[in-house]
Amino acid sequence: MTERDRVADTTTDAFLAGRLLLRQPKRGHRAGHDAILLAAATPAKAGDRVIEFGAGVGAAGLALARRAGAIDLTLVEISDDLATLAADNAKANGIAANVLTFDVESGASLWTHAGLGPDSTDVVLMNPPFNDPSRHRASSDPNKQLAHMATGTTLEMWIHAARRVLKPGGVLTLIWRADGLNDVLAALGRGFSGLAILAVHSDMNSAAIRVVVRASKGGKAPLEIHPALVLNDAAGQPTERARTILSGGALPL
Repeated sequence: MTERDRVADTTTDAFLAGRLLLRQPKRGHRAGHDAILLAAATPAKAGDRVIEFGAGVGAAGLALARRAGAIDLTLVEISDDLATLAADNAKANGIAANVLTFDVESGASLWTHAGLGPDSTDVVLMNPPFNDPSRHRASSDPNKQLAHMATGTTLEMWIHAARRVLKPGGVLTLIWRADGLNDVLAALGRGFSGLAILAVHSDMNSAAIRVVVRASKGGKAPLEIHPALVLNDAAGQPTERARTILSGGALPL
């Protein structure tokens, strides 16, 4: 595919009230609210080493960089096409980012070879594939399959990789299906503490659709459950809190 064809097969979409412009595929896996919620809930400050696992076109990591400032950002993505878009998006938005193309579930030696050795990172954020293949039909688009369809070990393997690269006291933030919270808690029970949990509801009368979870490597801090986030009001319009977050505000946990 030529560069002209590749550009023609994408759209450029505004995030953070237009402060972040992302080129992404017209079809298949596209960034949305999940990525921005994940970025908003991730604590980072200038100078922190930050890795986004499964970065796609870079939405969450770049949104975090736009809010936090000059972080040392690495975007890890398995798809060559999406990794290329992520690198293009970082450049177009004037954000420094190192984009690496490999599977998050790769062995420790590959991570170390890529410069991401054990105990080397301050912050990891991730939106792992979370659809259960026994309950959801896989998309015919290969990138969407990779982004959405989990296996029985996906969550555990991604959290294991985060635990390996994080420094003691380093922070992991992830977003997952609300009905899979038990799996998240079980996976984080090995090596993480200080869990903070926030449920995300599409409206005030619906069950939660997502959970955002933050945890620290090591330690013995207790679990906290935060006030839920409701995305839409009774009229179907974004709530004031949702508008603030989706425009680039932080989501403290």
